Amino acid sequence: MKQKFIRITIKIIWIGLLAVLLGTFTLLQMVKWDAFGWFGSLPGLQALERPESDLSSELISSDGVSLGKYFRKNRTPVSYDELSPELINTLLVTEDVRFKEHSGVDLRGLIRAFIGKITFSFQGGGSTITMQLAENLYKTDSDRKGSLYKYSSIGQLITKIKEWIIAVRLEKSYTKEEILAMYLNTIEYGSNSYGIKVAAKTFFNKLPSQLNYQEAASLVGSINKPTAFNPVYNPERAKSKRTEVLWNVYKYGLINKPAYDSLNEKELTLNYLVESQNEGLATYFRTVAKAYLVNWANQNGYDLFEDGLKIYATIDSRIQQYAEDAVAEHMDSLQSKFDKHWKGRNPWIDDKNEEIPEFLNNVIKRTDTYKSLIRTYGEESDSLEYYLHVKKPMKVFSWNGEIDTVFSTYDSLNYYKRFLQTGFMAMNPQTGNIKAWVGGINHKYFKYDHVKQGKRQPGSTFKPFVYTAALDIGWSPCQTAVDAPVSFPLPGQDPPTWVPQNSNGRFTGKVLTFREAMAKSVNSITAWVMNKIDPNTIIKYANKLGIESTLEAVPSLCLGAGGDVSLFEIIGAYSTFANKGTHVRPFFISRIEDKNGNIIQQFVPDEKEAINEETAYLMLHMLKGTVEIGSGRRLSEKLKLNNDIGAKTGTTQNASDGWFIGVTKDLVAGSWVGGDDRSIRFRNWYLGQGGRTALPIYEKFMLKVYQDPTLGYKKGYFEKPAKPLKTVIDCDLYSKASNSGDSIQYDIVEEDDFM
Repeated sequence: MKQKFIRITIKIIWIGLLAVLLGTFTLLQMVKWDAFGWFGSLPGLQALERPESDLSSELISSDGVSLGKYFRKNRTPVSYDELSPELINTLLVTEDVRFKEHSGVDLRGLIRAFIGKITFSFQGGGSTITMQLAENLYKTDSDRKGSLYKYSSIGQLITKIKEWIIAVRLEKSYTKEEILAMYLNTIEYGSNSYGIKVAAKTFFNKLPSQLNYQEAASLVGSINKPTAFNPVYNPERAKSKRTEVLWNVYKYGLINKPAYDSLNEKELTLNYLVESQNEGLATYFRTVAKAYLVNWANQNGYDLFEDGLKIYATIDSRIQQYAEDAVAEHMDSLQSKFDKHWKGRNPWIDDKNEEIPEFLNNVIKRTDTYKSLIRTYGEESDSLEYYLHVKKPMKVFSWNGEIDTVFSTYDSLNYYKRFLQTGFMAMNPQTGNIKAWVGGINHKYFKYDHVKQGKRQPGSTFKPFVYTAALDIGWSPCQTAVDAPVSFPLPGQDPPTWVPQNSNGRFTGKVLTFREAMAKSVNSITAWVMNKIDPNTIIKYANKLGIESTLEAVPSLCLGAGGDVSLFEIIGAYSTFANKGTHVRPFFISRIEDKNGNIIQQFVPDEKEAINEETAYLMLHMLKGTVEIGSGRRLSEKLKLNNDIGAKTGTTQNASDGWFIGVTKDLVAGSWVGGDDRSIRFRNWYLGQGGRTALPIYEKFMLKVYQDPTLGYKKGYFEKPAKPLKTVIDCDLYSKASNSGDSIQYDIVEEDDFM
């Protein structure tokens, strides 16, 4: 009786299975030729030939190094040849052991899954790798739905049928190897890693071709439940799943029992690092470039975060590394000096070196946290003060590495406001290519970019623009003036006149050449020049040279106090001198390619003639004076030997800002140093001047650049103009000519000449 019951049961099962198969075949035809909109559409043949998933766009340096990626889902595809045999074997024995035998749909697997479901002895799903790929690529579980999808069970069946149809089509369009690579490229592995290349990098810092059985088992084991089996956040479950996968590897004879036992006993060995905009090289640059690229993509019909663009930057990864190293080495040391300088006191002070009362209370009102709390609780609520002072665990930046601490919002603000910040940029003056960009001391903790986003008063780094105007109208670097007070009328103000002071507070009465005066940053003589020429004319020269920020035609303009400018602008302007008077606007993207390597756009520099070649050379001669007899003398002798370097330091009033710009024949670089707030500075102007705060970054950077022969930057001299100089730069000859009464003329240029 029992045997008869079993036979009848088996017969019923087979009849049921046959009915399902026949019904499925009928549905297959109906789905393929859906005339009534019941089932929803399928992707066309053209889509199957070019299946697409969202791909990260990659930013690549001029020397071929990946600087980072822009993505919603971090994904970079690989080919089958880039996959290790261990990875392929592990995937097949875990997900689809008969993958090489079927044509997209595994009938044996479906029967096993069907029997398992109706007998409650579930032994795994019936989906092949190709069917799973179909689901991943075309989202058959959510897209292209027809009217029958409102019935849940029918919708699930239709979805599965669509996967079968698409899987068969995929098998006809692609080789088995291509399907395996596509599958591994579309999977999510957890920790925002999509695709096997990103997953291998994230969890093991390896390429897919380097994965062994132990690592492959961890990644393959996470395929269906990337969060549940994440080896970082759920290590015990991940290890248990790895054991299960390794057993399959042993079961199908790919490893022997001793190897299985050995692998199974090993702990999860990870080299874990989630890719983010805070890690790697050129973090500030990548963020600035992102804003530009998003705008470009919108204008040109691309999605930066999904279209897999290849974006080639002008940044050189080696030069960038040297810049970041130079910044870190100097700023670590400078911060230590700054902390000792302010030990026991707060560094936010007014013009009289007195601490600013309520400084933190005022600054905190500008923070996002404060604004969010105001929106939630209101400005008068007790909750506002409570949440601003409630302490919570956090990591904070230090030059010795991250520190775990417990801080309130007030504590955090008080801690971070004490740090000095910096910006550094280097560019090729002939091409306009930016080669290095460091926007701050640590992008994770200080997001503000001090190269292009930040603008401050340039101090004495503005003086070359004043002297350029003088040189361009025919004056010589040897022209002399007296270090004496110069008075500017200030109608309607009290006092009614302004007399610029020298940094040491004294006027020597000495006669100095323009070259000496600029090299030693004598304010009185720069003021004398501007008084002769007119502030509006100087602004026009500054604009021609590359200053785009708004400047005011005020007397203090001559000392760099006529408006805030960016380091980006200053470096670009000084590059005009090294490029024979032609201004090339700094740029940072050379070309953009689509995911197939086709060039979408090639970028060319924006060039214009700003000043003549002779004026540019004369200014280089003037800038060399800073290194020979001025505030740039402390530059390393190694840099100056057999090498022309033009430079200018700059320090604003009360030493809130320190600048240094250096010019060589083929590289212009410079740095700014100061606090995020202008009131945060050294009490002593001597300690805060640019020659001490900003110059060392340039020096360290250039020494590293010259020590690397692979970069192609060599010492050398500024190229003289093709035509003989009309202007005398030998000051002895100039002096003799002046004393003999020979005519040395210059013409004041009318404003119309600049239009």
